[in-house]
Amino acid sequence: MRKSWLMCALLGAVAWGQAAPSAPTPAMPGKIPASAMAGPPAQAPDTAASVAPNAPVITVIGVCAPKPKPADAKGTGATPATAAKTPAAKTPAGKTPAEDCKTVITKAEFETLANNLAPNITPQQKKQLAGLLPRWIAMSDEATKKHLDRTPQFKDRLKVNRMQILSQMLQQDVQKEAAEVPEEEIDKYYKEHADSFEQFNVDRMFVPRTKQPAAESKEDQEKDKNLSEDAKKAKEAEDKTKAEEAEQAMTKLAESLRERAAAGEDFVKLQKEAFEAAGMKIESPTVNLPTVRRGGLNAGHAAVFDLKPGEVSQVINDAGGHYIYKLNSKSEVPLDQAEKEIKSKLQGDRTRELTEKLNGSFKVETNDAYFGPGGVGPAGPPRRPGGMDMAPPRGPRSMQGPSAGQPQAPPPAQVPAPQAPAPQAPVPQTPTPQPN
Repeated sequence: MRKSWLMCALLGAVAWGQAAPSAPTPAMPGKIPASAMAGPPAQAPDTAASVAPNAPVITVIGVCAPKPKPADAKGTGATPATAAKTPAAKTPAGKTPAEDCKTVITKAEFETLANNLAPNITPQQKKQLAGLLPRWIAMSDEATKKHLDRTPQFKDRLKVNRMQILSQMLQQDVQKEAAEVPEEEIDKYYKEHADSFEQFNVDRMFVPRTKQPAAESKEDQEKDKNLSEDAKKAKEAEDKTKAEEAEQAMTKLAESLRERAAAGEDFVKLQKEAFEAAGMKIESPTVNLPTVRRGGLNAGHAAVFDLKPGEVSQVINDAGGHYIYKLNSKSEVPLDQAEKEIKSKLQGDRTRELTEKLNGSFKVETNDAYFGPGGVGPAGPPRRPGGMDMAPPRGPRSMQGPSAGQPQAPPPAQVPAPQAPAPQAPVPQTPTPQPN
């Protein structure tokens, strides 16, 4: 009974949960605060485990736990005379509440409540909840005395909060169901996508598309400002010609370096030479990529994976510059190492399937004359009085498989093996707005 009452208090008084932070005490001029001189606070030992389950952890004095109503006398609908005539106990203003009027929450009750609100609740969050809970209990008790729980506003807010909580629980259930991936499905996926779990050790050389232009002196800049329009056009044409010639020179250099690499010259030495020829002042990029997967390079570079060990690719040109690869070796990611990645991929697929099934189970029709052109949905969630968002709850986060790498900008960095990212899963839509 007490647990049910606590849950109602928590839901009914959630708007009271955000207490305004107190203003910091101003420091005296010229005086160093004691907190600034003291070292970090010592970590207090965690003694929560030593507390018995039935031991009180929160006691709210002055708020009486609800008692069951006495049963009516047999054959009559009258309330016992003692209950009718006994006046309610009152506490004089400024006096301590009666000790017998209190609400006691045991460790077991508090932990059940906390874990139901947040399954992975941290000790710090438990402290925050313990700081808020007595206020919620007291405020909701007072609101009940004022019969605010009988108002239409309370009933509507409770209705929408109920839908929100059920939607969140459904999403958690979808996530839990999707996470139960059978081992045979993991093994089947590994065999059917064997090429996805090949990894390659490659050397990669990057040749910039053009040379770095030499910085103009201040004198040359001043001369350019004083040029006539015809002279400026002539200079622009000259600069364009020089840039094209520099681009052609770097293209020829890339072909030359590729031939030397195929003849067996060291990639590190050739990479350094390429940067020096381009006038690059930064350090040469890493040449060896020890564990590249097929999804780890841009699609335009995928021909590298068809090379045989020891072979050097042709020059691959893209917007960033010129790339030359050498395949050193090829291996496979063992199933025990790939299992987590595969499970994440399949879990993401299952989450999307279950979510799409939920989204397809209903249709919504709205009155455009009331909501305006375009219907509802695209705009951001409205806010109702009191600062409460009317947005749907966030859905579970799903996992998906490795995505293809993006084109490498110069200078290229080492490409790690792709990991399974965790994008936001689609959220099942509900036909009514839901406040947080």
